[in-house]
Amino acid sequence: MLKQPKYQHLRRRALIAVAAGVVFGVLLLSWRVGLTAAILAAIADTVYRARTASSVPAWRRPSVAERRTEGQLKKLERGGYKTLHARAIPNSDAQIDHLVVGPTGVYAVDSEKWDRRLPVRVQSHRKLFHGPFNQKPRLDEARWEANQASDLITQALGREVTVVPSLAIYGPAIPWRILNIRDVDVFSGGLVRKWITKREKSLTTAEIDSIYQAAERVLPPRYGDD
Repeated sequence: MLKQPKYQHLRRRALIAVAAGVVFGVLLLSWRVGLTAAILAAIADTVYRARTASSVPAWRRPSVAERRTEGQLKKLERGGYKTLHARAIPNSDAQIDHLVVGPTGVYAVDSEKWDRRLPVRVQSHRKLFHGPFNQKPRLDEARWEANQASDLITQALGREVTVVPSLAIYGPAIPWRILNIRDVDVFSGGLVRKWITKREKSLTTAEIDSIYQAAERVLPPRYGDD
């Protein structure tokens, strides 16, 4: 059983304990000291692992970009905004990193961490490039995700709800503040809060609650609750 990958940390802990016990036991010529050293080494490794290892598997943890955006959005809560993170689009592999519902509307924010060494540029307000790479597929995906969320929430509530798509980019310098490219707002990740709050208020508290609850139902958590 201990040969299985999920028990690798136990094998390592046992080796550390044995090594500590042998070294101190031999050096001090006492099996009691060796046993104590082995126990203390095992305890130390347990504490270290608890402090440094996440209980969430790596493939389920949010990216650095998502965590940075999440931190910004949390500050909007006092202003009446509510956010759902990592929500799946049913019957697809797509994910909305952050769905925000608040006084100024409903937003789908996809957080991107790009190589800072490559420049970001736009061509004719229709093409977005990161270095030599055309980001049309990424823009199309963000727009599609927002449209799907809009359709699902609209069906659930029986009234039209528009979800505004966006890309929040971290890493390279963005040579504009907020630019709409292929119907997707593109901006530096640090502008997420301003992008959301610098709009006219359009939703009441009751509307925010109903939209948020509908979104919570129709957009399931990407990774479930197991």
